Amino acid sequence: MVEPKYKRVLIKLSGEALAGERGVGIDLPTVQTMAKEIAEVAESGVQIALVIGGGNLWRGEPAAEAGMDRVQADYTGMLGTVMNALVMADSLKQLGVDTRVQTAIDMKSVAEPYIRGRALRHLEKGRIVIFAAGIGSPYFSTDTTAALRAAEIEADAILMAKNGVDGVYNDDPRKNADAVKFDELTHVEVIKRGLKIMDATASTLSMDNDIDLVVFNMNEPGNIKRVILGEHIGTTVSNKADAHK
Repeated sequence: MVEPKYKRVLIKLSGEALAGERGVGIDLPTVQTMAKEIAEVAESGVQIALVIGGGNLWRGEPAAEAGMDRVQADYTGMLGTVMNALVMADSLKQLGVDTRVQTAIDMKSVAEPYIRGRALRHLEKGRIVIFAAGIGSPYFSTDTTAALRAAEIEADAILMAKNGVDGVYNDDPRKNADAVKFDELTHVEVIKRGLKIMDATASTLSMDNDIDLVVFNMNEPGNIKRVILGEHIGTTVSNKADAHK
């Protein structure tokens, strides 16, 4: 196998990606397919952490807009990310991959509490670590969780595995056939252009900690490995990128 470009990565998966064609809930065959690809990459020696959203099960903001207390709505969403993490961990374990789930909210019966030193030891021993329950506080997205945890574990890159989206465009390609895809961008340009890759807090964290961000389509088999090996797919965001105008 070619020498990987990245030695330690954090993969950010949308919750919707676990739902498959159904769009909501958890589709086990879809999760198992994703787990196989992640397991294959892990076998190459790349250290992998995961953050999975909860949008397939719950979204806090719409619930709050419908009248639910925002804090309670966000905590409910955090529990959704734990459900997704446990399902993914089970699929990885069935493939023989040693996996640990760490949660920002204490729930020792189902997962470890998030402890940075323990997470680093797991990664160094070749275990996949799944960070769940966000950062443990309301008002923060799982994008922010991904950026924060990536900084804490000193990841080389955040891999934003999108559901059917193959990169970053200057407009919505599903609505505008003339939308232009960027091969490379800087974090500063993403923030200035208002490109909705991550929320502003997550983008700033990635920029301040000099973490590369690669946005690519998860639905094409083998794409995770291609990104880690350095193949130019999707869009790369960094502090030193030569942006394609």
